[in-house]
Amino acid sequence: MFKYKKIKEIAGSLVVVDGVSNIKYEELVEVELEDGSRRTGRVLEASEGKALVQMFEETRGLDPSSSKVSFLGKTMTFGASEDIMGRIFDGSAKPLDGHPYPIPDKELDINGKPINPYCREYPDNFVQTGISAIDGLNTLVRGQKLPIFSAAGLPHSVLAAQIARQAKIAGNFSIVFGAMGITFEESRFFVEEFKKTGALSRSVLFMNIASDPVIERITLPRLALTVAEYLAYEKDYHVLVILTDMTNYCEALREVSASRKEVPGRRGYPGYLYTDLATLYERAGIIKGKKGSVTQIPILTMPEDDKTHPIPDLTGYITEGQIMLSRGIYQQGIYPPIDVLPSLSRLRDKGIGEGKTREDHSGLANQLFASYARGQEIRELTVILGESSLSDTDRAYLRFAEGFEEKFLAQDIYENREIEETLDIGWSLLRILPQDELKRVKDKDIKKYLETKEENETQS
Repeated sequence: MFKYKKIKEIAGSLVVVDGVSNIKYEELVEVELEDGSRRTGRVLEASEGKALVQMFEETRGLDPSSSKVSFLGKTMTFGASEDIMGRIFDGSAKPLDGHPYPIPDKELDINGKPINPYCREYPDNFVQTGISAIDGLNTLVRGQKLPIFSAAGLPHSVLAAQIARQAKIAGNFSIVFGAMGITFEESRFFVEEFKKTGALSRSVLFMNIASDPVIERITLPRLALTVAEYLAYEKDYHVLVILTDMTNYCEALREVSASRKEVPGRRGYPGYLYTDLATLYERAGIIKGKKGSVTQIPILTMPEDDKTHPIPDLTGYITEGQIMLSRGIYQQGIYPPIDVLPSLSRLRDKGIGEGKTREDHSGLANQLFASYARGQEIRELTVILGESSLSDTDRAYLRFAEGFEEKFLAQDIYENREIEETLDIGWSLLRILPQDELKRVKDKDIKKYLETKEENETQS
């Protein structure tokens, strides 16, 4: 460890130190003030004779002439152990729950290591969230990264908490929850929800509120993913990582980039935004020979509801699909306001079917999707031509679209549906349509799940 006393300049949260050598990128820094107190930071840029340091705490009170800067010779690490389950930390890994830091089994670099593509195992196991719009049509698969695209004012925080308490995977299961740049009220809501439902005992929470240092927003998802990898690959847990809100993370990157006077890219975001997001999203997966897995649900709010904005746009290139929340559906009073038509899970068909969910799942999902899309087209046509211009079949599709939204999409905030219940609701809705319109489900499934149940209901 080397001490220097040559702070050349302080600009916001950045400190420029002169007269240094052998300093490395991401190296931890400790600044000792004249009164003996210490503040921490990390190296953003290093060159011979000069280092640019990003402080974790505020720089008010730092006197360039009297403060001592120490370079610790190591990057930021997290002391991991199974005792972190049920604990709450901030974005710099300090406990927020009033309990002492648990004794670590080992220190892990929060930047992680890339997974060798050869060592990856293909995701093909169903993860139940208890939400029909996800489980039935845009299924989450263990080891997948499936983001939720939301917008300001939509209930993505409520949805995140619901998924966290309801998600179910066979075997040892845990949740790692990371919140960045949220309000104090949102932070309290998440903590109370985890405590009230008992989910906290199998979870690790990282909280960063809007008034916390910007740099913590950048380190928090890396801390969360480091914990997830430790639990998954060393303790054999199936870990679901929920990160909200990735837009706040990207705004923090833009703020730091502007402080460093870097040449901006699209809409002022740094040119390396894609690469940076990939270093986070690609830490999800299953490794051959390991019993555990890391599944990711990043949540982001699209600025101005624009899905072509750089954050959702780049996220869509890296991840395996997206769940889209709709303002129009939310204004109809439907929760969760998931718009299934633009939503997509690219790994859905790998995680469903006989032995995983049910043998009729794939055909039923395709039929529901196609029928709802047709119902939406007819709904738009009705606005122009009027309902009197519709055929009987068109009216059936219109009733189906209304029933689909009321019975399949809509569910209570605390309603946890098993996959069988979700599929049965789907079949009950298909009864609205003429059988000759059901071209995406197998005849044997129609006989088993549609005709047989109708006969039983008639007899009863």
